[in-house]
Amino acid sequence: MATISDINRLGEHEGSTVLVRGWVLTVRTHGKVGFVVVRDGTGIVQCVVVQKQVSEQVWTDFQSLTQETSVYVTGSVRADARAPGGYELTLETLEIVGRSEDYPIQPKEHGVDFLLDHRHLWLRSQQQRAIMRVRNEVEQAIHDFFYDRGFTRIDTPILTGAIGEGGAGLFEVDYFDEKAYLAQTGQLYGEAAAAALGRIYCFGPTFRAEKSKTRRHLTEFWMVEPEVAWNDNDANMELQEQFVSYIVERALERCQEELKVLERDTSKLEPVKPPFPRLDYGDAVKLLQEQGNEITWGDDLGAPDETVIGNMHDRPVFIVNYPKAAKAFYMKENPADPRTVLCNDLIAPEGYGEII
Repeated sequence: MATISDINRLGEHEGSTVLVRGWVLTVRTHGKVGFVVVRDGTGIVQCVVVQKQVSEQVWTDFQSLTQETSVYVTGSVRADARAPGGYELTLETLEIVGRSEDYPIQPKEHGVDFLLDHRHLWLRSQQQRAIMRVRNEVEQAIHDFFYDRGFTRIDTPILTGAIGEGGAGLFEVDYFDEKAYLAQTGQLYGEAAAAALGRIYCFGPTFRAEKSKTRRHLTEFWMVEPEVAWNDNDANMELQEQFVSYIVERALERCQEELKVLERDTSKLEPVKPPFPRLDYGDAVKLLQEQGNEITWGDDLGAPDETVIGNMHDRPVFIVNYPKAAKAFYMKENPADPRTVLCNDLIAPEGYGEII
């Protein structure tokens, strides 16, 4: 009986016969030799079908294959440097589990509206699979980073009566004849938990009722919020730069194939290592003024300002010591300049702007 194998582990079975379960990606025929590329969620493999080496039924079934038909494929594993993943199967048996009829997403350009209408199928595309794998690795890295540093994860409410900092753009829901809101932040709960546990973080969905078509303003996104009881601003920045560089390094190490699929220029991620530059707010204003910006001291930095500052650096940059009037009331006054507070924003290059 053939061993069942995930595609990404075929190398462990070189020279043996295995059973692969997956979905048909592409099919082509060259005379009496056929090729079917199968994916199973862990990778893709090309299966070579030689007409004279398989039964008539297998050859007939092969010729009838359509995109996204689910199949059982049995074959012997052999190394081939030209093949995706370095291995391919010489197909021996083929069983059609579920035939795909009129699959709507073809290998051509489709509009975003069309793809969103078929979102459940779009997820099967190579790029969408790569995005989900990178996101999965980033989320796991977040948990590993904080766990290894003694943080406790807490889960904060999604339905809440508490309003976070700012309080704008709330999704209001009827909660048994009372008002409740979809959470904008776990901040208030996190601060209370930090007084109990010392070092905590929460990580979950966040909702903002803001009408916007920019990538900076999503109505739903996931946010990580650490709270540390005894950190000063310098220790806070050290934690932030360690965190961001850890996530980037982890993605570069474990998501190379996915980043290639997404055509991500990884050379721009490689310099993301601590220490990150520290730029005083006043110096940032001067730099912006030199670029022709009409900003004056005391103004908060907008998205275009952050883009200009971020693009001056090859890694994230801290902007520190903002004016007191531009920040929340609870931020600690800067003893060196009472007009400012001890705080920071972390600005990423490539136009991403504020990330922390």
